[in-house]
Amino acid sequence: MTATPAGITYTDYLSLDELLGAQRPLSALHDEMLFIVIHQTKELWLKQMLHELRLAIELVGEDRFAPAYKAMSRVSRIQSVMTLSWDVLATLTPVDYTAFRNVLGTSSGFQSAQFRELEFRLGIKDERYLSHYPADSHEHSRLLAALEQLSLREASHLALERGGFGLGDRSVQSLAAAWVQVYRDSERWFDLYQLAEKLVDLDDALASWRHKHVLTVERIIGSKPGTGGSAGAAYLRSTIDKRAFPELWALRTEL
Repeated sequence: MTATPAGITYTDYLSLDELLGAQRPLSALHDEMLFIVIHQTKELWLKQMLHELRLAIELVGEDRFAPAYKAMSRVSRIQSVMTLSWDVLATLTPVDYTAFRNVLGTSSGFQSAQFRELEFRLGIKDERYLSHYPADSHEHSRLLAALEQLSLREASHLALERGGFGLGDRSVQSLAAAWVQVYRDSERWFDLYQLAEKLVDLDDALASWRHKHVLTVERIIGSKPGTGGSAGAAYLRSTIDKRAFPELWALRTEL
């Protein structure tokens, strides 16, 4: 029987039986629990970030910038928490991890559909990642929707257009030129100026997360290949320079 709001318990409301029963180590080794909890927690935070980003995209599309800033600030804060969590995982020594690594099989963080969706929703859209998921899978459907729907980057471009700015061929250079005008008259275009800075906050936090991820992986497994066939730290290091809003980084050279 479903509890009513008046009589619902903490355990009922948070579905704690299901949540706390979802950690099922495949070895008898103490340290595997930490590995599971860290990654499950990250997936929960990714779920919340996607929840906030969908709202932020909608609000930017309606030129409701102040509430959009709130949603984006929340995402940035979550990113900071996720970055700090690598320090907890780094307490796992190479010896600790190697002892149970074999039970991971072909599973890999590279397969996180929520992380790919986060990139897509921000504006880092790469349809090649769709091939990593079966065409009839839920993950493929979600990523395809994110690929086809408006990203936060695209929503910011439309906001610029509504402000009367021409975007040319929408190359990074053309977009940067439009944003330069906003920055050079920031008092007049304060809403757009603040929007741009919130977007840079997101990119900055994502870059910090990636960098700390690389360091943690190198600390634990060095240059070994990752599980699931990925190149491990070498692949992760190649992603550090990815930017969701490259035009907002490019414009700084022009100011």
